[in-house]
Amino acid sequence: DFPAEDVGVGPREMGFLFGQYRRLSGHFQGNFTGPKIFWSGSSFRTEATGYGLVFFARVVLADMNKELKGLRCAISGSGKIAMHVLEKLLSCEAIPVTVSDSEGYLFDGDGFDYVKYTLIRNIKAQQRSLKEYLKTFPRAKYINDAKPWGEQCDIAFPCASQNEIDQGEALSIISSGCRVLIECSNMPCTGQAVDILRKAKVHVAPAKATAAGGVAVGELELNPEFSLMQWSVEDFENKIQTGSSKANI
Repeated sequence: DFPAEDVGVGPREMGFLFGQYRRLSGHFQGNFTGPKIFWSGSSFRTEATGYGLVFFARVVLADMNKELKGLRCAISGSGKIAMHVLEKLLSCEAIPVTVSDSEGYLFDGDGFDYVKYTLIRNIKAQQRSLKEYLKTFPRAKYINDAKPWGEQCDIAFPCASQNEIDQGEALSIISSGCRVLIECSNMPCTGQAVDILRKAKVHVAPAKATAAGGVAVGELELNPEFSLMQWSVEDFENKIQTGSSKANI
């Protein structure tokens, strides 16, 4: 077993698991991914999956003789993975234009920058609706009860939930001009959607491979001495990029 965070399971829930495990076992062994560094695991584990998704996208684009810089990116979701994808896209000079929540999606045609990213992060930290974004940036728009896949983009990052892209959404993605889709959540595309996208020559990177960044760090956490390791940001990103590149191969 290698317990990890997912939908509805965050640091608090991982803490409950860890406390109960220690109570039952009577000792401090094993690994949990997600709790704070003094429990177990990596101080960079939270960022690993989201960053790795962007690194994987960069490798895919390199095979197409393209780069992320200047590409418009549609993102669904606004949780841990989506926000780290957005953050890393900004450092790659891409142009993320959407995020979403349970009520609809937010679109900013000018693209998000670090100031806007910080605002979104604060809105989510306070568990408020993304509609709050419009108070500061009224040129943006929020579309209720909809998904962002009809907005013009070059690359899609579905980070929200399983089966969020069906046949209809796949057709919207094709019409949007998107040519690369990086699965970020677990199985965000139905099988029918994948068939439609691939027939339209949209490159679909499956979640089993794209999640290599988080998996790579998880594997390293299995090292009994891992908690004693101290990585720099550069070391961390190099390890994730290596894992993402191997998964792409």
